[in-house]
Amino acid sequence: MIRTVTHLFLSGIYIINGWGAFSKPGGRHRLVAAAGIPYPEQAVVINAAVMVCAGSLLGLGIAPRFAATLLLGSMVPTTLVGHPFWKEEPGSQRQNQETQFLKNLSMIGGLLMVLTEKGK
Repeated sequence: MIRTVTHLFLSGIYIINGWGAFSKPGGRHRLVAAAGIPYPEQAVVINAAVMVCAGSLLGLGIAPRFAATLLLGSMVPTTLVGHPFWKEEPGSQRQNQETQFLKNLSMIGGLLMVLTEKGK
């Protein structure tokens, strides 16, 4: 029961943020292009779709390890490209980026815990 609830709680941010990136990509493609990732508009859409689909799988308890693996593949570039706090000057913007970076690391930690779970 606890595993089901934790998967559901963990999945929410992926579904909501993925849908936001999919429906309103904003300037994300510029960040992706600046990081040297090819086809930035398509990369943003694919990343968003992975987050929504894999987040939904995780939340529904369908192939949670597979879903966590997909989400890990999405989170590493999302974290490095989206929250490079080390490039910011000291101040509130740097602090905000660092907080978001650390939040993403905690989400990655949650996914790693899903990958290490023993059977039901």
